[in-house]
Amino acid sequence: MKKLIVLTGPESTAKSTLSKQLANHFGGRDFPEFARNYLSGKTGEYGYEDVEAITRGQLAQYDEAMADKAEYQFFDTWLIVTKVWFDWVYKRQPLWLEPAITDHPVNLYLLCKPDIPWEPDPLRENGGEVRSKLYDIYKQEFQKRNLSFLEIGGEGDDRLKNAIDAINNFRF
Repeated sequence: MKKLIVLTGPESTAKSTLSKQLANHFGGRDFPEFARNYLSGKTGEYGYEDVEAITRGQLAQYDEAMADKAEYQFFDTWLIVTKVWFDWVYKRQPLWLEPAITDHPVNLYLLCKPDIPWEPDPLRENGGEVRSKLYDIYKQEFQKRNLSFLEIGGEGDDRLKNAIDAINNFRF
């Protein structure tokens, strides 16, 4: 059985690092954050159409994961984050997004707590209290949708151990 696991949460909560580490640990595949790759090649401000393109890129990653032979597939962020971003920034979302979320199920979301220091970089926008607000919104989305999620906290090796333990103890 294929195990689809999403690392999610606010900016600068070690999602990218954990996704790579977990893929290595479980002999799985890591899908890097599509938005980061997309936006790093863009000049100027991004807009609504760019977020739509990012969402389509995430869906392409999902299709690629489904075709991949590895049992464990790790995604650095996913459609729930993009949905929240549409709502947060644009106060609207594409009509096709909700059906896409439903039609592309994930086994487990690891919601990374904002309990480690925020590290600025050119693509990060939301440090400070906004990280906590977004964390709460993501958590509410998972609860509202009755999605399987586990909260991951801790620093460094403890964070990785907590994520590994969460996966090992989860009933897929």
